[in-house]
Amino acid sequence: MTVAAPVVDIPLVNLSAPEVRADPYLLYARLRESAPLAQAKVPMFGRVWLISRYADVVAALKDPRFSSDQRNATAGEGTPRWLPRIFRILATSMVVTDDPDHYRLRNLVHQAFTPKRVEGIAARVEAITAELLDRAAAKRQVDLLADFALPLPLTVISEMMGVPARDRLNFHRWTAKFLETPSAGLGAMLAQLPNGVRLLRFFENVIAERRANPQDDLVSALVAAEEAGDRLNEEELLSMIFLLLLAGHETTVNLIANGTLALLQHPDQLERLRADPGLMARAVEELLRFTNPVEHGTTRHLLEDVTLHGVTLPKGSRALALLSSANRDETVFDNAGRLDLGRHPNRHVAFGLGIHYCLGAPLARLEGQIAFQALIERFPNMQLTIPPERVRWRSALAVRGLKALPVSLG
Repeated sequence: MTVAAPVVDIPLVNLSAPEVRADPYLLYARLRESAPLAQAKVPMFGRVWLISRYADVVAALKDPRFSSDQRNATAGEGTPRWLPRIFRILATSMVVTDDPDHYRLRNLVHQAFTPKRVEGIAARVEAITAELLDRAAAKRQVDLLADFALPLPLTVISEMMGVPARDRLNFHRWTAKFLETPSAGLGAMLAQLPNGVRLLRFFENVIAERRANPQDDLVSALVAAEEAGDRLNEEELLSMIFLLLLAGHETTVNLIANGTLALLQHPDQLERLRADPGLMARAVEELLRFTNPVEHGTTRHLLEDVTLHGVTLPKGSRALALLSSANRDETVFDNAGRLDLGRHPNRHVAFGLGIHYCLGAPLARLEGQIAFQALIERFPNMQLTIPPERVRWRSALAVRGLKALPVSLG
């Protein structure tokens, strides 16, 4: 599927350009066609290789030479001491570790974040969805992102983690602000520090309380997670909580908001789904593929020289696997640029692949199916209140997310 012609010129692209943020798919199509290896400058890492074709993305995500752990590529150097503690914790989370550490952490968290636990909250997700849509219906014109796509997964994850009702208002405010990523640079990271510190202290208190008085919630389950006498230590526990909060929440917010926009822009597909609710599971998979809530995986660090398309990616360099480009690869998906809610098979990589496949994928799918079903049933005349070209996208590079989604509920 991948054309083997060698690449001679390596273009340097600007992923932060406003036109790319507004619509990255034109750039990705050009890269797949003529420059399957390109480079870009990204904050914190400098120049990175961009891998854009589906076959190459899949191979990179499975190749142990493309390490998720920067320490493996820098002779075991640790996280810089100058980083605030919250960011040192995030820098050693499961998503940026390799086996065997990753295997150990994932097995431990699997005992807490089980499919049964996710399936058991379906009724509660439906209830939260109904409550939020009741409030929205009273306004008639809403920002569907702020009024629905954001609070739904935030409420779900706060309840799963056992955040007391009295603390949820602060928890939601701190979390929402911490999740705002206007850019990926150092300045933006430091701007999040106050809310990160508040969340860190909050979770430290919750962990201490659950150690003394376990409840039927995710934090208690993580505290108790044990395998062959092994446990999550305090830093690992905090890291895991932040990972579940950030990664699971981010994907679902963007799935619901981006997916709703796509449906409104494709009324034929919206009507198709409304006429055939049994299509919902496939529809969510297609909305994941088409709208790409996450644009690329974590930065990978080359542990060895790797030759691809006649170009050697040197040991020590970095690469990004462009999930959103792979999901629009014409050699894998028929009419890849077309939204087809009945698409099958659908081998998208929206949740990544390999050992770092998104742990929260079942929860995101569940919330997406419930959210879309309720929206299309409740508001059959919903429409955008601004022209599609005026929709604003976030500037963050790693995720594909809207700043707002103004709609009339009809």
